[in-house]
Amino acid sequence: MALNITLKKSLIGSKKDQIATAASLGLKKIGDVTTQPDNAATQGKIRKISHLIEVTEI
Repeated sequence: MALNITLKKSLIGSKKDQIATAASLGLKKIGDVTTQPDNAATQGKIRKISHLIEVTEI
């Protein structure tokens, strides 16, 4: 199973580790969408920036 992750809010004002987490998921600008596998590593990243993103299952 895979997840579509969309950056919904700006990274301006976010902590450096949150910006790095978004970058590791391939998210840089508002509206960027990436497809990631549904595994423990991805779930941890999603939890860290959950207030900035929207996640949908594929």
